[in-house]
Amino acid sequence: MCDINDSSPYKGLEHDGHDTEHKQWSRRSFLQALGIAGSGSMMLGSNMLTASARSPLTSAIADAETDNILILIRLSGGNDGLSTVIPIEQYDSYANARPNIYIPESKVLKLTDEFGVPSYMGALQPMWGDGQFKAVHGVGYEGQSLSHFTGSDIFANTDLNTTGFSGLNTGWMGRHFEHCFPDYLSDFPGSRPEGPAAVQIGQFGSLVFEGEETNYAFVANNIDQLEEIAETGLQYSVDEALFDDCMYGDQLRYLRGVSNVTNEYAGTIHEAWLRGQNQVEYQDNYFARQLALLARLIKGNLGTKVYMISMGGFDTHGNQPLAHERLMTNLSVAIDNFYDDLGFTEQDDKVLSMTFSEFGRRIFENGSNGTDHGKAAPTLFFGSGLNGSAFVGEHPTLDNPDGRGNLEYTMDFRDLYATVLAEWLCVDIPIVEQHLLDHPYAPVNLGFNCSGVDFPDIVYSDGDVTPPMGEEPSEPTPFDPSLLNAIVHKPFYPTDENPHIYLEMPFSAHVDIQLYNILGQQVGTVYNEMMLEGQVEINIRERVPQHLAAGKYIYRIDVQNQKMAKSVMVA
Repeated sequence: MCDINDSSPYKGLEHDGHDTEHKQWSRRSFLQALGIAGSGSMMLGSNMLTASARSPLTSAIADAETDNILILIRLSGGNDGLSTVIPIEQYDSYANARPNIYIPESKVLKLTDEFGVPSYMGALQPMWGDGQFKAVHGVGYEGQSLSHFTGSDIFANTDLNTTGFSGLNTGWMGRHFEHCFPDYLSDFPGSRPEGPAAVQIGQFGSLVFEGEETNYAFVANNIDQLEEIAETGLQYSVDEALFDDCMYGDQLRYLRGVSNVTNEYAGTIHEAWLRGQNQVEYQDNYFARQLALLARLIKGNLGTKVYMISMGGFDTHGNQPLAHERLMTNLSVAIDNFYDDLGFTEQDDKVLSMTFSEFGRRIFENGSNGTDHGKAAPTLFFGSGLNGSAFVGEHPTLDNPDGRGNLEYTMDFRDLYATVLAEWLCVDIPIVEQHLLDHPYAPVNLGFNCSGVDFPDIVYSDGDVTPPMGEEPSEPTPFDPSLLNAIVHKPFYPTDENPHIYLEMPFSAHVDIQLYNILGQQVGTVYNEMMLEGQVEINIRERVPQHLAAGKYIYRIDVQNQKMAKSVMVA
């Protein structure tokens, strides 16, 4: 916990009722577990089941205008944006505000001249090089809540008037599904289900998929439960041995059996799990297991279009450096593995992932080597469908915080939701505005476009203003970036199994290739010399004389001050 007696105006300063709120949060979770605080839920034994009823949804999903998939990643607790995206141009202000917990320059992975990420997020560097990573600065809303409970609800229901236990009880995705499938609870499909509308891992704390009458997601309490459903096709085990010593064993066995029979989606998930295979080895942690299972279901062609997973532990009031490093290392490695896995079946361009959190954290550290509840924070997007990596929008200034040391928001989170709905999931813009409670449509250029509208100009991290999609810049740039796009570089493995880099240059230039390990630490120089127009094959082991342990590495090519990166395996 933070030290509220510290004399600094920023250290340990927390919003009123922090401890009380956590107690209320637990009480609400308890009410949800009893089925009192939400629809579509029931308690069987010690487990929670939220089941999607049979509906015309399945055939409608198959007929949708897009086969794109959206994954929502909830960073529960309030992610610290300044430990996620580091503003290099404001580095002195950043370091002065956090003398005990700032990330040293030597441990900042510089992705552009203006912004970097901690080296422990280095697993994302190949995704950056492959155009699969965007970060949007300063995401928040007017009058942002500093409450876990209220903040979580607002990011789920988009109702800025939400306060305490008072707010809209439907979510932005729930309203979307409710509009698509008005007879969701009453109609029955005539064919085999293609999958639930949404799959959510983690029951508590989010209204995202709530509609007026039901929750539109197939919800598993945790990854253990969903893994069991995927492997067995059953919601609950009906093994006789489980009920031998139970007074109400027959009744419990009957109830569980009825649930397994009536919930057809468990079998559908199982069939997709059998069809799909993971082709990448994931780490053994809670977050990686969620993505590994999602990859297998997606590769098994489950008809679900929206998934939500979560990672907890971001309420870092104390000892933040170690906690945040562990969390974001796990996230970065798992995301990289996930898209590598989807790449084997060429589905990586159809899956967009985005993070969200109930709030950011303050600029100034507190008295416990942590940070307290704040406002704006970045939203991270991943996937080949982004068609390029960038830092998007205007980063809030660190030199003019509000009276409590907060970053002011520069991007309304509802504009990101609207862009994802209209431009990724291809929902009609008037309907999008309805789903977001009549919030006017103001799309953000994230690299994809379904509606055909022109995007407003958006500032990228280099300070240049990108034109609307499909238009050319009004002024010529000093160097034609299309030449860089023509550079071909890829790893390959000859018969001796030594990793090589194939490089094809359309022009003569100085080429610098550095090798990094998965944590972003520099291992050695692979190539650093003038290269003429043409082709070259570079043996990594010969160029880096020191011993390279087997594993995954990242090579970064620097040409004309532009950087490109890919991952490579060393056997």
